Amino acid sequence: MDRFSFLNAAHTEFFAQLYDQYLENPDSVEPSWRSFFQGFDFGVETYNGENPVEHIVSATSGNADYSQISEKLHKEFNVLKLVEGYRSRGHLFTKTNPVRERRMFEPDLDIANFGLSSADLNTVFDAAKIIGQEPCTLAEIIKHLDSIYCQHIGVEYMYIRKPEIIDWIQRKLGVNDNHPNFSSEEKKSILNKLNEAVAFESFLHTKYVGQKRFSLEGGETIIPALDSLIEKAAERGVEQFVMGMAHRGRLNVLANIFGKSTQDIFGEFDGKDYDQEYFDGDVKYHLGLTADKTTSTGKQISINLAPNPSHLETVGAVIEGITRAKQDKYFPSDFSKVLPIAVHGDAAIAGQGILYEIVQMAQLEGYKTGGTIHIVINNQVGFTTNYLDGRSSTYCTDVAKVTLSPVLHVNGDDAEAVVHAMSFALDFRMQFGRDVFIDLLGYRKYGHNEGDEPRFTQPLLYKIIAKHKNPRDIYAAKLLSEGVIDIGFVKELEVEYKSDLELNLEASRKKALTIITPFMENEWEGFVQVTDTQMLEKVDTSYPKEDLEIVVNAVGNLPTDKKFINKIQKLINDRKTMFFETDKLDWAMAEHLAYGSLMKEGYDVRISGQDVERGTFSHRHSVVKVEDSEEEVILINNLEGQNTGKFSIYNSPLSEYGVLGFDYGYALASPKTLTIWEAQFGDFSNGAQIIIDQYISCGEDKWNSQNGIVLLLPHGYEGQGAEHSSARMERYLQLCARHNMFVADCTTPANFFHLLRRQMKTKFRKPLVVFTPKSLLRDSRVVSTVEEFATGSFQETFDDETVNKEEVKTLVFCTGKFYYDITAERENIGRNDVAVVRIEQLFPLPVEQLKAIIARYPNVDDYVWAQEEPKNMGAYGFMSMNFNLVKFRLASLRAYSASASGSYTRAKRRHADAIRMVFDKNLFS
Repeated sequence: MDRFSFLNAAHTEFFAQLYDQYLENPDSVEPSWRSFFQGFDFGVETYNGENPVEHIVSATSGNADYSQISEKLHKEFNVLKLVEGYRSRGHLFTKTNPVRERRMFEPDLDIANFGLSSADLNTVFDAAKIIGQEPCTLAEIIKHLDSIYCQHIGVEYMYIRKPEIIDWIQRKLGVNDNHPNFSSEEKKSILNKLNEAVAFESFLHTKYVGQKRFSLEGGETIIPALDSLIEKAAERGVEQFVMGMAHRGRLNVLANIFGKSTQDIFGEFDGKDYDQEYFDGDVKYHLGLTADKTTSTGKQISINLAPNPSHLETVGAVIEGITRAKQDKYFPSDFSKVLPIAVHGDAAIAGQGILYEIVQMAQLEGYKTGGTIHIVINNQVGFTTNYLDGRSSTYCTDVAKVTLSPVLHVNGDDAEAVVHAMSFALDFRMQFGRDVFIDLLGYRKYGHNEGDEPRFTQPLLYKIIAKHKNPRDIYAAKLLSEGVIDIGFVKELEVEYKSDLELNLEASRKKALTIITPFMENEWEGFVQVTDTQMLEKVDTSYPKEDLEIVVNAVGNLPTDKKFINKIQKLINDRKTMFFETDKLDWAMAEHLAYGSLMKEGYDVRISGQDVERGTFSHRHSVVKVEDSEEEVILINNLEGQNTGKFSIYNSPLSEYGVLGFDYGYALASPKTLTIWEAQFGDFSNGAQIIIDQYISCGEDKWNSQNGIVLLLPHGYEGQGAEHSSARMERYLQLCARHNMFVADCTTPANFFHLLRRQMKTKFRKPLVVFTPKSLLRDSRVVSTVEEFATGSFQETFDDETVNKEEVKTLVFCTGKFYYDITAERENIGRNDVAVVRIEQLFPLPVEQLKAIIARYPNVDDYVWAQEEPKNMGAYGFMSMNFNLVKFRLASLRAYSASASGSYTRAKRRHADAIRMVFDKNLFS
């Protein structure tokens, strides 16, 4: 095979043009070509000043003899290819696995694969300049490359497309040949944190035999690495850290990084009850913590470990939202001051799709956080599944390549290498504001939990692990051989640390209850927790008409110096018309007035979701585009006055799971921001069901954490098929209990306005799920007057004010759009004996209000629950369990497996049947 056959693949003129470009700006040339031309420059003297490109052009034209190129230059090229080989593939040939022989990859880095031989080892090559060396022998070049790329740290980065980033990485790796140079004190500090990590686990293993703790054993070096990361980041100006991790190693991190009282941890192991009746709590390895910490140099920092359920990697999205909220609030001009750290498991990072969603969000305007440091605690086993059965990719971290993030694979037994890799990751993040991944290769000493038997499934691996020394003892032996410590140093550390643990265990067992410290308690100062009864108390959400006019003038006037399409001009002008002339305000106007009024009161508003800027149904138009330039204009940010909040709205990537997790995290850290996530269609939220089930519906009950996230879920049966009709109301209502969230289905713009305002005006925060309309957005019946906005408050129920209550025989209860369908039919058939009551808030159910409404109808003998959804869906099941004031019959579609028919004709017929059931008690669903 010709060693330069690749040159024949391009036109000769191409070489000259590319070389001219290289001479003018080397960084503008693709790295492999840049290296190629550098090799030519090294050989210029061979041609007595002849242009090397001209020479190679002539040498590669037609059937030219390659012998015209000197053998020395051939060899220089081959050395360059060897350098590129190490840079691109060196990570495949590292010593990073402490307990397994790594897979073999072909071709390897043998010099024969690069046209070199042992005869060349003592030859001096100019190509050494490309790795920052003076001309030196091939043997010295190989030693240098091997030290950088093939020892205990393997680096992947050559796929990055920005030359300046590649150059920065290569320069960074060249320092000390990618090896640390720690002082004796730094080495002792690493050993001390390693001792804490090891001793903590062995203490728990002794005192709580067989109890689940998801130990860190096999990955203990993450503790000194995290400690070093926080210390160094604080020196670089980072003031807050937001961390998320699954269960493995969590207790160790809480104790030895976050400083959580081990007395509290022991209390959790002893299974004591909590010191509050208000919440039910969670298992100890799911809990979070916020702590203020002083670094060794006196820097004051805040560190946060977010609570999370067992659902792997969900917290990754949540911590990004928390981070962004803190950045927006405290450091809007310098995101580097809040650092997100995501700790993953190797099986989870490869197997959970939410990681792909998170990394795709990493550089998007609405979701970026200035770079996340991702750390994988790589156990090489997922529960019982070997890595070869857990992924198709070479590495568990290959998702990093989506955003061209560098990856460092590190031997978890080499504490200094792990700390060194963490320092590299920090420097990269602070330099470029981008993600970076560390793959910490270790093992899992026990099974998935401490009661599991790993030899059932990995007998050979666990024979090796059983004989393997822990990282502390490995490092202690190294420092002993270096003369950094004496033989009794580690024993003294261990005795001292375990003595403290014994004292705390004794003190803990004298306490009757376990104390759970709320997460991010400082962000929630002034907010209280309430019961469902208190959730039903009225809140004044009125807003003066003259102040509403200020909002209208902001959202109703386009800039006069910019050109917009005619439809936009009409839509914006209509906003003023409906407010100042017709006095009929629609749904979109209700939204804008709610947001603007809250902003005028100092609250911020954040909305995200697919297509939210315009709105799926083209009703919102929060962002309008200049016709000629597509410049974005957000009219509501033109509000007049001081102390006005900020309005932010972002079209999200095509993601529900990751984006809703992000926005949940944002709301968790920013209770004074109205944080809204809107589904494109309501049932699309099922793509984020884990966030809904495990965070939104029960986060306060499990972790004592309030959250005011708002979910807008378009809902309504209009013949658009199963996936565009039902927001699956039944699922949310099934999740409702005690005081966990609000669920509403409004029928008027003004009531929606007051509902959104109530979300901010209370002294507490609960998630709010709103089933929003589609066709009603433009229905002429669905309007409200200015007065209805300016006065009053949210109405949980609407009685029927259009009937003579003495004449009513049938009292119908319903919610949402179906009200308009029923009343239209009532008018059509002239049934004055039927009243229709709207329940605008389904949870907490306003039972006392409903009792009062029922009492106003003395002659009713027919009570109906009416819904457009099938019998097994919608609110029927919930109402059957919770509305026991009367015995009602059901008017609805029969039970179906799909939420709606795909045939418009059939759907329309079924809908009409459900309406007829309202008025004919002899029809049954």
